[in-house]
Amino acid sequence: MDTSIKLAVTGKGGVGKTTVSALLCRTFRDRGYTVIAVDADPDANLASALGFPEDVEIAPLVEMDELIEERTGAKPGTSGSIFKLNPKVDDLPEKLWKEHDGVRLLRMGTVKKGGGGCICPESTMLKNMIQNLLLFRKEAVLLDMEAGIEHLGRATAQAVDRLIVVVEPGKRSLETAFKIRELAEDIKLTKISVIANKVRDDEDKKFLEQAAGGLDIVGFLPFDEKIVKADMRRRPPWELCPEALQAVAEMTEKFINP
Repeated sequence: MDTSIKLAVTGKGGVGKTTVSALLCRTFRDRGYTVIAVDADPDANLASALGFPEDVEIAPLVEMDELIEERTGAKPGTSGSIFKLNPKVDDLPEKLWKEHDGVRLLRMGTVKKGGGGCICPESTMLKNMIQNLLLFRKEAVLLDMEAGIEHLGRATAQAVDRLIVVVEPGKRSLETAFKIRELAEDIKLTKISVIANKVRDDEDKKFLEQAAGGLDIVGFLPFDEKIVKADMRRRPPWELCPEALQAVAEMTEKFINP
């Protein structure tokens, strides 16, 4: 079995992107993959969705000032200074991840920036870490991203086996999906699939199918109060809603055997 697969999950805020990311992580773990989960969303909740204990602290990479200065040669928060554009990062995943129930979790954090972006030591570390995970690791790597594809550049886009956009019944989440598709096409990332979440009935399903605009919908996850309760209890969704895990497991067949 090929144990290397790279997936990036994105979508509009509130659509259940992190829940889907956690279900994918669990699915691949159950299939025998070694899983690296990467929380690249500013609103970092993947640890909770994966069932990590509350006392497990996972520091975001971009907030590790001493490490960033050591590897880049410049203090975080500085721009315009001279620093290494290709710092050594290949040894960091093993040092930084925390593991729970067979899933290894890394937090990336967010670079505070304004205007057109940030060319700074912390953004360079972030970029190089993502590139290393996607290009050189042999495990199943799943990125829970913010609404967009900022963490993916041209150098790493071709390493992503599939970009998964999570949507819910509604125009706004689909509009976000269309924008994400445009951005992805700009960097030649063409394998894009959609998982429809929070689907209440056949009317919701019909709406999504008609409004998808050519988006490849690989499956539908029904709205389920048990997933809401799992979130309230800070438990992984599959503990109270195994049906959701089964549904996602069926969808992954399309990623592994397209």
